[in-house]
Amino acid sequence: MLRQTLKGTGVALVTPFKKDKSIDFAALENIIDIQIAGGVDYLVTLGTTGESVVLSEQEKIEVLNCTFNKVNGRVPVVVGIGGNHTAEVIKSFSKLPIDKAVAILSVTPYYNKPSQEGLYQHYTALADAAPKPILLYNVPGRTGRNMTAATTLRLASHPNIAGIKEAGPEMAQTIAILKDRPDDFLVVSGDDELVVAQIACGMDGVVSVAANAFPKPFSDMIRFALAGDFSMAKRINDLLIEAYSYMYEENNPAGVKAFMFEQEIIENELRLPLVPVSEGLQKKIHSFVERF
Repeated sequence: MLRQTLKGTGVALVTPFKKDKSIDFAALENIIDIQIAGGVDYLVTLGTTGESVVLSEQEKIEVLNCTFNKVNGRVPVVVGIGGNHTAEVIKSFSKLPIDKAVAILSVTPYYNKPSQEGLYQHYTALADAAPKPILLYNVPGRTGRNMTAATTLRLASHPNIAGIKEAGPEMAQTIAILKDRPDDFLVVSGDDELVVAQIACGMDGVVSVAANAFPKPFSDMIRFALAGDFSMAKRINDLLIEAYSYMYEENNPAGVKAFMFEQEIIENELRLPLVPVSEGLQKKIHSFVERF
């Protein structure tokens, strides 16, 4: 059951770039090894944090092939495939090498601002066509449209929709989903800052940005929380709260990439329209990494 397979810490992998803005595949392989050695439970590639919207189709294919080859079955891999053109998203299912993926994470359509019925029909069309289980991804801060708990629960009855990454605006919405979800429906957080509290309400884990830079402490924190040891989980979370604030102060993934640059894991490079964090914020991040 996918709810068990993806329980715990998933990490939304960054896509590292060289100074010439080409993909740094050697750095990507190193990141994958660091994550697995740090104890994360699964990897999510080609998501928002991976700057998927500025990768060409050929680059996405190359990232997927590199990722699956390096992972070599050590942990499950989820692939991000989403967009605001339903038919084109469906075409991507056959264009990308996703045979080794356990699921597809698909963000709600952005910019179009569909109604709840439009969201329902979009995801139903994807799930009917997808060769892998679909994970819904609700992140209204980026898409401009919130998918309600009622719509999520309506979609949860589809046999090829296996769960949701919920990054909605209110804890009340999360609690409503958790209250009435089917037993086999995965619910994970999209918010590093709230996940410990959300696990206390019944969430199954998180797809994390912060784990890129702090895989071991973050995945340890999630394990403690899932085991009901919230005292230990809080102890680790307290150490990371300052880092969370810096990661999201200006932009994700610029924030987490700044941390990974200070850790000498990647170059501090993004593709336009994203740019590295400001000099002042970089200094704060440098200071945190030195103290951590």
